[in-house]
Amino acid sequence: MHDPFSPPVADAKTEIRNTTCYMCACRCGIRVHLRNGEVRYIDGNPDHPLNNGVICAKGSSGIMKQYSPARLTKPLRRKAGTERGAGEFEEISWEETFSILGERLGKLRATDPKKFALFTGRDQMQALTGLFARQFGTPNYAAHGGFCSVNMAAGMIYTIGGSFWEFGGPDLERSKLFIMIGTAEDHHSNPLKIALSKFKREGGRFISINPVRTGYSAIADEWVPIRPGTDGALMLALIHEIIALGLYDRDFLVRYTNSGQLVNLDAEHDEFGMFVRTEVPQEEGCYDPQNKLWWDRNTEKAVVTHTEGADPYLFGEFKMPDGTKVKPAFQLLQERVKDYTPEWAEQITGISAETIRRLAHEMGITARDQKIELPIAWTDSWGKEHETVTGNPVSFHAMRGLAAHSNGFQTIRALSILMTLLGTIDRPGGFRHKTPFPRPIPPCARTPNDPRAVQPNTPLDGMALGWPSDPDDLFVNPDGSPVRIDKAFSWEYPLSVHGMMHNVITNAWRGDPYKIDTLLLFMANMAWNSSMNTSEVRKMLTDKEENGEYKIPFIVVCDAFHSETTAFADLILPDTTYLERHDVMSMLDRPISEFDGPVDSVRIPVVPPTGECKPFQEVLIELGTRLKLPAFVTQSGERKYRDYPDFIVNWETAPGSGIGFLSGWRGKGGEKSIRGEPNPNQWEMYAKNDCVHHHVLPRSYQFMRNWNKGYLEWSQRNGITRYSEPILIHLYSEVLQKFRLAAQGKSITRQPPAHLAKRIETFFDPLPFYYEPLETQTSDKLKYPLTALTQRPMAMYHSWDSQNAWLRQIHAHNYLYVNAQTAKNAGIADGDWIWCESQWGKVRCMARYSESVEPGTVWTWNAIGKAAGAWNLSPDANESQKGFLLNHLISEELPAQHDGKRYSNSDPITGQAAWYDVRVRIFKAEEGEPEQTSPQFEPMKKYPGMKEHPSWLAYFGGGKKKGGAQ
Repeated sequence: MHDPFSPPVADAKTEIRNTTCYMCACRCGIRVHLRNGEVRYIDGNPDHPLNNGVICAKGSSGIMKQYSPARLTKPLRRKAGTERGAGEFEEISWEETFSILGERLGKLRATDPKKFALFTGRDQMQALTGLFARQFGTPNYAAHGGFCSVNMAAGMIYTIGGSFWEFGGPDLERSKLFIMIGTAEDHHSNPLKIALSKFKREGGRFISINPVRTGYSAIADEWVPIRPGTDGALMLALIHEIIALGLYDRDFLVRYTNSGQLVNLDAEHDEFGMFVRTEVPQEEGCYDPQNKLWWDRNTEKAVVTHTEGADPYLFGEFKMPDGTKVKPAFQLLQERVKDYTPEWAEQITGISAETIRRLAHEMGITARDQKIELPIAWTDSWGKEHETVTGNPVSFHAMRGLAAHSNGFQTIRALSILMTLLGTIDRPGGFRHKTPFPRPIPPCARTPNDPRAVQPNTPLDGMALGWPSDPDDLFVNPDGSPVRIDKAFSWEYPLSVHGMMHNVITNAWRGDPYKIDTLLLFMANMAWNSSMNTSEVRKMLTDKEENGEYKIPFIVVCDAFHSETTAFADLILPDTTYLERHDVMSMLDRPISEFDGPVDSVRIPVVPPTGECKPFQEVLIELGTRLKLPAFVTQSGERKYRDYPDFIVNWETAPGSGIGFLSGWRGKGGEKSIRGEPNPNQWEMYAKNDCVHHHVLPRSYQFMRNWNKGYLEWSQRNGITRYSEPILIHLYSEVLQKFRLAAQGKSITRQPPAHLAKRIETFFDPLPFYYEPLETQTSDKLKYPLTALTQRPMAMYHSWDSQNAWLRQIHAHNYLYVNAQTAKNAGIADGDWIWCESQWGKVRCMARYSESVEPGTVWTWNAIGKAAGAWNLSPDANESQKGFLLNHLISEELPAQHDGKRYSNSDPITGQAAWYDVRVRIFKAEEGEPEQTSPQFEPMKKYPGMKEHPSWLAYFGGGKKKGGAQ
């Protein structure tokens, strides 16, 4: 008998199909082996540019996801007369499902579109879901970014025009020194593992700065443990040292940043804190006009930036002919970090001043003395021709550990400036952009800025999400109150560019700023690991008005699996798995581009949908057609697209634009790339080419793209960016200063409500500064001396994989990991049952000693713990009895202010959820307490259409076992 865990022997009934994995955000290329139409083996596609055939545990275990007993297979409606959360459902047809949705949503669109809210989790089709929301006319749309890493995206994009995440990363192929900060094991997993192994073999030095040493950090040459939420203090101290030692790249700063531009220091002037400009009128647009001034060292006077032969001062104070005092932005940066010394940072971060100095010196010396020079000619935005591309081989990678704090935006601004001082932006061996980035600062997309943008039976007049450039871009009412249910793009959270998903349920439950009618959640486990304050959020989902109606009247959940959240649905839409549907990793969305050029990819179904599952993409196309949303119907109101694949082929950003969801094999015969007419055979051409399209740019376009004339003009020609102007790095942020001026009453723009003016003035500083996380400021640090963190393990992604039979063998339950000495001081032995308590709640769990965590931190894996019976696991499964969820200790809101006002537990600039700011204490459980995690909930029920728990061999045609989880 053939071993079912090895590749099948080829025979007439065996075939191999290429597609793209979706077990995490990595989206690797895979080969799916089928026998008699059933999945029997999955391995990596060696021809895929992203993962080169490498595959992780998640990817190879996809077979167990496909045949999981947690699969939902039929549309379900909550039974009449039953309570929400009880899990009592009845089967209905898709026609009845669409009729229910069409009637309800049609009434909302005809009366008040904002009563409908669409919020999605970690999906890969935000360009489509965002299009649907905009066409419907609701402003209430966002994806997972607001509770994941919006600080990373916003902090870097508002500074350098690009970001870590899908949009850029470290050039480890050429780097000599690599510093990773606050990164868990799942971000860019396989490509990063490939690059790191090669980097280490070739002698690169790897430093990990993290409170916890796991995953990638385990192979670091040096681990620098840091107290959570203090990374900004470290960045500022490193900047202090780099400037003090003169180890910054002056030539890079002068030509490619705003460091030499002169800032108005007249505190009485309406332009206080803004750059001094020439009389040239500012052109409309989302880029920096080249009309600012330097103080030239040669002529000792103010000149327009980049004047040929000019050499600006970076330090000093000068006086304009009209008497206005000015300083270069770099001078202001030096003054800002003057007191941010290593000794100051040591007291905050727990890292010794000696180590901070050594790190700064190593970074600066490596960047200065190990320069790379590539024989690549290119032309910059000012027409200067360069014979070579040079680089400073120090690279960084950072993610959610920096982002998920209420001080994260300014921390990431500081990191971006540190990278810039070292001269590493889009240069060999440093940080490199991935198309469609860099974008102008800020990018051109804007939300509406007027409540009249929301009108019945009309698409939203603006983008659902966008990048504000000043207070006039905020989406607020005339009195300054928010238009959106999550309060994104309001005075409370102005630059919340990804929305604020973590506050939707609380705001809707409270009716602040208003009540909604229908909440549609896709791939978002908001009744469990995707919510802060999980226990209370579950109550909100079932809470009723005095008249007996639910406070959130109608909840629709679309998911492929039986999750904690499905129990709270009034209507369940069974989604397909990634092996059953068409998908696109689009250039309009979250592409998988490489450093050398744009890449997008597709998923091709390898097996038919299970039961009556329907891809959510198809659901949106059908709903859009039935509701007669303009993008989905002809002018006469007839169906425009047969299905989702037809939509992907034929939809264009504008009639005749030649720009669609896919960039490969465009043109009627597939002869065009990036831009071209719709190609009816586009899907087939992707299928024949490993499901991926890789457009390699000329070498002269592959570096220095913020200021690369050839690349910027190519990008403009192909509709990737609107302008071909240079994108200078913003050491000093005028965007932030515009908000501060408004708060100070000096601006002709909108001004914030009085109760928010001080908040805006404080946090919207044009230069990074350090402040203690907001929740930490409100915590009793003597009572709660520890910081609690979660990480996503490499073998699981969010909550989707704990029902996977193979992956459960790796993580069947989780522990709270505690530094051994910290635990001993609390009288806790390795393996003890303990309580972990915050000001918001407490959980009972098991402790595990670890020397790989700094003494003031405790941590656990995220989403391993489950509610009893969830994901069709047995109620007594380890995941619910021994596993626990740290979210019960976290709040989505800060404690009430003196006036009773409660703000989101988020970064006040971007609205980023502050997951990692919670303070806790730990103590041993009492003798006789149940050896069971707490809190516990009533076991979830199985729904109609779900499978029995199978035995191992049932996946391979073997028997079936009744009863418990396998």
